[in-house]
Amino acid sequence: MSGIAEVARLAGVSKSTASRALGGTGYVSDDTRRRVVDAAATIGYVPSTSAVSLATGRTQNIGVVMPYVNRWFFAEVLEGIQQALLERGLDLTLYDAKPGSDARNRIFEDFLARKRFDGLIAVGLEPDHEEIDRLVRIGRPLVSVVGSGETTTVVEIDDDYVARRATDHLIALGHRDIAFLGGGSTTHWAQVDRRRLDGYFGAMESAGLADHAYHIVSEVTLPGGYASAVDALGDVRRRPTAIVATCDEVAIGAIIAARRLGVQVPSDLSVIGIDDHEFAEMFSLTTLRQSPREQGRVAVELLTAHLDDPSMATKVVRMQAQLVVRNSTTALDPRLSAVAVDGREHGGR
Repeated sequence: MSGIAEVARLAGVSKSTASRALGGTGYVSDDTRRRVVDAAATIGYVPSTSAVSLATGRTQNIGVVMPYVNRWFFAEVLEGIQQALLERGLDLTLYDAKPGSDARNRIFEDFLARKRFDGLIAVGLEPDHEEIDRLVRIGRPLVSVVGSGETTTVVEIDDDYVARRATDHLIALGHRDIAFLGGGSTTHWAQVDRRRLDGYFGAMESAGLADHAYHIVSEVTLPGGYASAVDALGDVRRRPTAIVATCDEVAIGAIIAARRLGVQVPSDLSVIGIDDHEFAEMFSLTTLRQSPREQGRVAVELLTAHLDDPSMATKVVRMQAQLVVRNSTTALDPRLSAVAVDGREHGGR
């Protein structure tokens, strides 16, 4: 059976150098690394995880903690994380830490404390301060996808900005009576939800529309958006002409509610979301597109950078969101719109 000694002989290096080259740690010149990799490929040698661990002192395993694995955002982030880890030859251990569950307590009290990983990626946990302290005390590099940037490196979108941009899009279309649907989360999304609500209020105030601001409280789920929108849209005296939803699932709930109430989208009601959820195209939803898969990939890049340089300072990486215009928004009155309608630019007068 071919082993690391044969790889080293073919590459003309020592066994320790061959181990470092294949393990991806320690200094090895690019030329030497290529020779070692080529030699390993020639004889079909694949280093075992245990062998690499002995040579590098690492487990070659990354722990990933998230509250849900079956919701769109988390599944997309996980895809990005997994692909980036596979490209680096690293294993993944997934911890499904549902809020309020016994499993979550066991994960924080037992499994994570065993340190069977080199680093940790926390996705959308927004844990309480006690849990943040527990994660930090583990003593392993930690990167969060959405979360607190005080003690950990964070990858996120600028939630305040995307909500402002969504609101500005509706204002440019001539809308004044614009409501925000969301801002009532009591789950792990509470901080994100609140930042987006603040962004909406900021945009309305900047446009001189603070008196028109209307907050419709909703949980951050499709059923939550539906239930709150049914109640709000059923009140014809306060019915807005446009809605900024805290996320696409809430926006889709609002569209379904409008249809059942006979409110036409977008002629009677414009709706914009944030995410570009997998169902956004189906509902022709105008939205601000974030890329969860790319956030997962960037989280891995940052984590491996922390592994290579333990002294690296924590940072917050904010990724851009792109406006995607579909058919759920339109000008309240083409003469008042600052956005192109039917191929023409309107000056907003």
